[in-house]
Amino acid sequence: MNVIDSFSLENKVALVTGGAGLYGRQIVAALAEAGAETYIASRNLQALKKVEAEHCSLGHNVKALQVDQGDENSILALREEIRKRSGRLDVLVNNSVARPMNGYQNNVSAFAESMKINATGLFIITRAMGDFIAERTGGSIINIGSIYGMTGPDPTNYIGTAMQSWSPDYYFHKGGMINFTRFIASYYGNKGIRCNCINPGGLYQPTMPDAFIKNYNSRTFLGRLANETDLKGIIVFLASDASVYITGTNIPVDGGYTAK
Repeated sequence: MNVIDSFSLENKVALVTGGAGLYGRQIVAALAEAGAETYIASRNLQALKKVEAEHCSLGHNVKALQVDQGDENSILALREEIRKRSGRLDVLVNNSVARPMNGYQNNVSAFAESMKINATGLFIITRAMGDFIAERTGGSIINIGSIYGMTGPDPTNYIGTAMQSWSPDYYFHKGGMINFTRFIASYYGNKGIRCNCINPGGLYQPTMPDAFIKNYNSRTFLGRLANETDLKGIIVFLASDASVYITGTNIPVDGGYTAK
């Protein structure tokens, strides 16, 4: 196979949880542009339908389905719907995340709700879809982590702003995702299924305060926040046969934030 051809996702079926959010949209675009039949799934079907329509207008094969990652029956129903429509699954991207906490002093019920979706739900959907992928030989599971699964909060990023980053659940489950990735890589390795974790840095948004942008940019080697395409290349690489001998890795995509 020519090396360029190894990056193609033609004849592959992918599932992205989430898909309408900041990073989700470029994950979906990357898979669809590379030729994958791409399912997107979350609780907010209306938002996903808009993404589906945008891609269909470009000739991409993107299909929106509903799932509640906090409900095992909903996850199993999603698996069977994909089986009915496509008969197979080659790529799972665990991108969906719930953010019920916005501070350290939140009620503990918010932490429990976060774990139900972001920890227990992550396990359930990975097991359900991983077993589905394993019905065939080979495949790829990509977990979307965060630099905040690798580092602690840096209050200096927020000097001169009203922003903060004291949500312990996010650091807890994104940190756990890194070692969960290694477990899944080991468990499914003999099936030819790879599992890797991508840890994006902050994504630029026009609503961000100038002070935050300046503070954050100074923390990175490349001197900037991520843009609307920075995650696309690594997604295609890990989903495709170009990375067929890479598994169990934890890859920062952060402009050098965690290396500084």
